[in-house]
Amino acid sequence: MAGPTQPLDPLTHAFRPDLADVALAGRVIASHYAEPLQRRLTRSASLLAAPEDGAAELAQLRAGDLLLMLDNSRGWAWGYAGEERRVGYVRSEAVR
Repeated sequence: MAGPTQPLDPLTHAFRPDLADVALAGRVIASHYAEPLQRRLTRSASLLAAPEDGAAELAQLRAGDLLLMLDNSRGWAWGYAGEERRVGYVRSEAVR
């Protein structure tokens, strides 16, 4: 990465120290990059700010909504969801 860059909003850009959307390669540093997989919710679920019950709710998702998933581990799926493409976590059992 060279030169100054605009800070990315973590609510709409999927990046963590260990993993980032491949579309952000060259803009963020992460251990790994992944292409989002299209998945559908099988039931209503909350999109949460962290992979834990009780975390701040970012959006309420409905059955059939699309999740652009980057990670699915330890019972949580992480990716983009909703019309605003918010980045967050949903319980893995709500995703197919």
